[in-house]
Amino acid sequence: MGSFGNLLLNENMKVFRRVRTWVMLAILALISLLMPVLMKQGMGTSDVLYWQPAATTVQIAFFLNTIFCVVVAAESVAGEFTWGTIKLLLIRPWSRSKILASKYLTVVGFSILSTLLVIGMAMLSSYILFSHDVSVESGVMAGDAFTRWSYLYIDLFITLAIAFMVSSVFRSGALAIGLSLFIMFTQNIFSLIFNPDRYEWAKYVLFNNMDLSKYMNPSSGMGLLNGPSEGMTLGFSLAVLGVYYVIFMVISWVVFNKRDVAG
Repeated sequence: MGSFGNLLLNENMKVFRRVRTWVMLAILALISLLMPVLMKQGMGTSDVLYWQPAATTVQIAFFLNTIFCVVVAAESVAGEFTWGTIKLLLIRPWSRSKILASKYLTVVGFSILSTLLVIGMAMLSSYILFSHDVSVESGVMAGDAFTRWSYLYIDLFITLAIAFMVSSVFRSGALAIGLSLFIMFTQNIFSLIFNPDRYEWAKYVLFNNMDLSKYMNPSSGMGLLNGPSEGMTLGFSLAVLGVYYVIFMVISWVVFNKRDVAG
């Protein structure tokens, strides 16, 4: 266990010793602090409960948070091949599975840290600038905000798994970043093309299950999609995402363990 702990510490040092990592975290913190300021200027009032601007800020900042986390995930494995350090890593007394597990846990740890940073800064700035009266409405909005943030993180978690798998299989950070961002920005378009209301099998398509926020208010009609299709529930989507996640991880582990790096 101590050996794996050292390996995990080593992988975290690779991420957090890079200036780029702190620049990304600083940008996320700055955006999360400034967005409520801009919203207050636009609204011209501070009577709005702080949960509302905090939720909006996190929703906007999460696009950038996802991009930054994908960059870290894409380079976690592919970077070792690009920098020519993979052979030095694999000759150490750790199994390939432990090496890959330490890299994946480091990526997940970074995503949790950046997500908590965005939420914390957004709540702090919104709490200072907007109303924070304790009421029944405040409790409902708090529950809605935390539920929405949980769904956003699940979406990010699956996107990270895709980036990590592509990074492990193709050894290309650019491909992992490009493919992950393509999926992130086009999932609603593919959901419209492969509509589960028209095609029964489309319920099992990844794109139709990544946006879990549609289960919060199916009749709201917000965005391009009007809530979940018939036969689809939150539990169903979570189960489908779980199956895809296991497939992504198995492919990553099998390919990484069998890869020949002698050449």
